[in-house]
This record gives sequence, structure tokens and C-alpha cells, in this order.
Amino acid sequence: MKKARLKKVVTFVTLSLVLIGFIGFVEKQSLYKTYQGLEVSIDGESGVYFVEESEVRKIIEEAFPELKVGLRLEDIPLKSIEDRISGHPFVKLTEATVGQKGILHLRINQYQPIARIARPTAADGYITSEGKVVPTSPSYTSRVLILEGAHAEKLMEKGDVASEMPELMDLIHFISEDEFWRAQITSLEINSPTTIRMYQQVGSQVIDFGDARNIEDKFNRVKIFYEEILPRKGWDAYDRVSVKFKDQIVCE
Repeated sequence: MKKARLKKVVTFVTLSLVLIGFIGFVEKQSLYKTYQGLEVSIDGESGVYFVEESEVRKIIEEAFPELKVGLRLEDIPLKSIEDRISGHPFVKLTEATVGQKGILHLRINQYQPIARIARPTAADGYITSEGKVVPTSPSYTSRVLILEGAHAEKLMEKGDVASEMPELMDLIHFISEDEFWRAQITSLEINSPTTIRMYQQVGSQVIDFGDARNIEDKFNRVKIFYEEILPRKGWDAYDRVSVKFKDQIVCE
């Protein structure tokens, strides 16, 4: 009798534990079917973040007040969230996904500024690696090639350097991707598509580059000026060097 009674007790306890575990599992699964929080991941170029996590969270809170803990996962407007965050001028791409634990993951890819258009009487703007013009950030600055001049300002107003003057993008990429020229060339003065002047970090000579074509050949001639002419004549011998005409180096 005692063994039978003990067996019943053990069976009852076992079934009770199984039931409690099952209820806990169901509650946990139910919990994971609702919104439990936000996780933001931002891809920053060289540790520079023009888009801040706090800014993203504020946008989400203001644009989607219904996004509270407990909201059913199927009611989370993923596409609308992506579209809203992608409207940020420095956001290149946004991906919104929901993980198994009910966490909304926002993965954000930023635009990379590679040049800056400076205007004396209006706000500056960055040129991204794709040629898109975006506003500057009040929080961060990026040390990049400076563009000035009447035509540079026109390009900023157009908003897309890649479509308006693709050869200029080739020139900007050439300079920014070469370690020596990136350090040496500080700014471009662009008054027309065929009138580009360069200013240097070392040396007071203005480089008259002409248009943004035959880039590599022109820079090879500038190197000849550095390596063969300046050592003989001295760094202060000339105020201007022109490589805009084919096969010529004109020093004045």
C-alpha cells in the first residue's frame, strides 16, 4: 500500500512539474511573439558616426508611438520604420528585422563623405562616395578634400555630382584613394568644368589642372614637377604650374 501511495505521489509531483514547465514554456513563447525592445547597429566609416543611436531612437519614438513592449510582432511596421530612418540625410541603407526574442534590430549603413563643398555665404555640403550631396552634420566633421568655386556651388545646388559631372567624381576618388595625393592636395577651386585649380599642403604653387580628364597622366606630370624641376629651381621659384595641356608642364 505504501509503495502504491508513494508511486502516486511521485507521479503527481512529476506531472505537476511537467505542467509548470509547459506553462512556463508557453508563456515564454508568447512573450517572444511580442515586441520587447530596440537594438540599433550603425556602420561607421573609420569610427566616424554622422548618425547617432540616440537620434535614431528619438525618431522611432516620435514617429511610432505605438511601438511599446507587448505589441504583437505582426503589428510592427517594419517597412515604414525602414523608410522613416532611410529619410535621414546620412543614412544610405536601413534594414529592420525582428529576432526570436522579440527584439527589433535596426542595421544602418551610413553614407561616406569623401569631399566637402564650401560656400562663403551659405551652408556647406558633403559629397558622398556615390556622388550624392548631403548636408553637413552639427555633431561631427570629416577631414576630406575641400571644393570651392562658382561651379562647385552649382553642383551642390543640383544635389548629384555623379550625374552632373562624373569626371569630377573620378578625380575626387583618385585623390582620396591615393595616400600621397590625399595628404598633399587640400582643396580644389572649380569655376567651370574645364577650370580646376588645386592647392597643396606643401608648396605655395597653384596647380592649374584644367578639366577632370586624363587624371593619371596629369598627376604624373605634377610628380615630375616635384621630383625634377623643384629640386633644381627651389620651392619658391614658381607661383603656378599648369598641366592642363597634353604633354606639357608650364611653370610661371
